[in-house]
Amino acid sequence: MIAKLTGKLDETGDDWAVIDVGGVGYLVHCSTKTLATLGERGEGCTIFTQLQVSENDMRLLGFASAEERDWFRLLDTVQGVGSKVALAILSALSTGELRDACAGSDPATVARAQGVGPKLAGRIVNELKDKAGAMPGAAGGAMGGGVAAVSAAGGASADAVSALQNLGFKPAVAAQAVARAQEELGPDAAEGDLIRVALKRAAG
Repeated sequence: MIAKLTGKLDETGDDWAVIDVGGVGYLVHCSTKTLATLGERGEGCTIFTQLQVSENDMRLLGFASAEERDWFRLLDTVQGVGSKVALAILSALSTGELRDACAGSDPATVARAQGVGPKLAGRIVNELKDKAGAMPGAAGGAMGGGVAAVSAAGGASADAVSALQNLGFKPAVAAQAVARAQEELGPDAAEGDLIRVALKRAAG
C-alpha cells in the first residue's frame, strides 16, 4: 500500500491534487485543509495517503498529517460515512476540534460539515466518543487530560474554565480549550489571556 508521497505539487482542484513523484503524477483526493498546506504549484510537498479500493473504483486519498489520516480511517468505520463525507468533515473541522466534539458529545459541531445532518452527526459522536481519547494528540484520554491539567493549575485556569462555561460551552470542552491555551501561553498566563486564546480553540 502507498502510505506516503514526497514530490512536487503539479496541479490542484477543489478536492484533489496531483503530486509528481519522479515523473509519475499521483492523483490524490484531499480535504480543503490538506490542500491548503501543500503550497504553490511546483513546490516540494509530502502527503500521507490511504488507498481505497471498491468494486468499481480505486482512489488515493491524501492527508497533511498521519493524525488526519487516522481520523479518516476512524470516521470511515461509521455507517453512513464514506470517503466523501469523511473528507467533508475533515475539511470543516481540525482533528483537534473533531476529537473534542466526539469526546465532549457535541454532534452540533460535527454537523457543521457539508452533507452531515443531525442524525449522522449524532451517530458519529456516539460511536467515536470512547475512541477519541486514544487518538493522536489526546492528552490523558478523552477529555480527562485537559480537565486534570486545569484542575492542577487552578487559579486563573479554573476561572477561565468557569468563564467559558458561563458562555455556554460544555465543561469538558471548556477545560480542554483552557488546557491548550495554558500550554500555548505558559503557566503564568493571566485569566483574560487564557479566556481569549481558549475561546478561539473552543469555537474553532
